[in-house]
Amino acid sequence: MSEELSVRVDGHVGVLEIHRPPHNHFSLDVLTELADTAEELAADGCRALVLCSEGKNFCAGVDFAAGGVGDDPVRTLSAFYGQGLRLYSLPIPVIAAVQGAAVGGGLGLACSADFRVASPGTRFHANFGLLGLHQGFGLTVSLPRVVGAQKAADMLYTARRVPGEEAHAIGLADHLVEDGAVRARAVEHAHRIAASAPLAVRSMKATMRAELLAALPSALDREIVEQTRLLATKDNEAGVTASLNRTAPTFTGE
Repeated sequence: MSEELSVRVDGHVGVLEIHRPPHNHFSLDVLTELADTAEELAADGCRALVLCSEGKNFCAGVDFAAGGVGDDPVRTLSAFYGQGLRLYSLPIPVIAAVQGAAVGGGLGLACSADFRVASPGTRFHANFGLLGLHQGFGLTVSLPRVVGAQKAADMLYTARRVPGEEAHAIGLADHLVEDGAVRARAVEHAHRIAASAPLAVRSMKATMRAELLAALPSALDREIVEQTRLLATKDNEAGVTASLNRTAPTFTGE
């Protein structure tokens, strides 16, 4: 186990915590280790998992300040999203404890879970439009499945932040608790699930996720194509620069 991921098992519940504070940006190594460990816990008898992170934010997706997706975006994005598909495909329920911000690919990571716990201080942010990019990490199909097509389109087209209270109202957050109580509620809900018959829950999840899992591979392929194309535009350059400088972007459609 690396220093960037820790695991504890509480009865039939596994708790996986990412340690890349304060924003818990992606790295391929962490996503791979996360998927490996989650699969191992499921195989070893865990009946539910909690996904959480250290720091003030749940996950801020790709770190553009550290080079983004590099010089070979197709290869990098394919690697990232391959691990994402493994997380979507886990055979046991996953509860994401979302503190602070779940931004971009971090929102995708949260939506790979079966349930999300949030607080008033939580912010779900599909910020791709402000970066001049297409959405990724399977959000093409996972986000509409959770909040509906209209609300998903609104989140994506406007790139606005959705606070915890609104997220709960539209179904993006399944539980809304006080700030500081997010992880405890996620663990509590995981234990509630773990009390049900494990073979039945696995069977139910396979049925409930069948359409999503069938749609994800082609959706991820399309996301990679669109993101790669848009990464070469002036609008993406303007969006990333503005994000790093914390200024409003000016887009020209080029």
